[in-house]
Amino acid sequence: MTERAARRYVGILREAGIPVESARGPYGGYRLGRGTRLPPVVFTQEQALGLVMAVLDGQPTAIDVDDLVGSALSKVIRALPESVGRQAAALQAYASATPDRHSARPDPATTSVLIAAVADRRRVMVTYRGESGEEWAAAVDPWAVVVRYGRWYLLCHSHRADAIRTYRIDRVRTVRQTPHSFTPPDDLDPVAALEENLGAGWRYPTRVVFHAPQEKVAPWIRPPMGRLQPDGDRCVLVGSTGNPAMYAQEWLAPVPFDFSVEEGPELHAAVATVAVRFGAALSPSPSAETRPRGPAFT
Repeated sequence: MTERAARRYVGILREAGIPVESARGPYGGYRLGRGTRLPPVVFTQEQALGLVMAVLDGQPTAIDVDDLVGSALSKVIRALPESVGRQAAALQAYASATPDRHSARPDPATTSVLIAAVADRRRVMVTYRGESGEEWAAAVDPWAVVVRYGRWYLLCHSHRADAIRTYRIDRVRTVRQTPHSFTPPDDLDPVAALEENLGAGWRYPTRVVFHAPQEKVAPWIRPPMGRLQPDGDRCVLVGSTGNPAMYAQEWLAPVPFDFSVEEGPELHAAVATVAVRFGAALSPSPSAETRPRGPAFT
């Protein structure tokens, strides 16, 4: 180790609040202060602040020390030297965070079992509750756990459906490892596979034609909506959904291009409902028609 490297490491220790004594001369050098006990966790101040910010960004409820993650974060902060942990504690105590209404926190114990099964390549039996409230049991090969926009998903091969499935972990009611092993695909890209399969395998098929080229429409299409394909100067979105009303209101309505629903009577009805509601918003109300007209300004 060079002298320059030694001085750099000593500087890092001192920045973390660990006393390091130095002595000049032929018999000099560096040593820890007498009686010093190294803390179990050592961060620089920037690392500690970055950790707290990342936790609050992922789980806003961690500002509450009674929260599961908040209490764990508080323990980490208390283990830090006072000079480093002071600002991290202040950040947790005085920061405010807005909960993400789209996020869904799974049970840590369930997630732990699934992660272990992914690592050990062990098939699991899961009991799953769908969006409609229906529950079913299935044997699945857990390929990966993927976190996407505040939601945790299990990417797996379902032996019940004999197909790739994406299950939200917060909807997994029970999970149990089995002695059976499996081999995941060699070229598996968990994130890409999840994005592709979020829009497939649902109850209601969808086919929407956009009257605009694919390159203009593509930025507005979320992967769970389906697969976007070019069609001359138009493009076609083919997929499926378990919630046509949500598909129409939250996904199709914001797209700033004309479109036609070619397949899926359920989606067609949902879009018609949205159209009626928007049309009613532009129609004059009966009270406005019978109200006596007065001067434009008073």
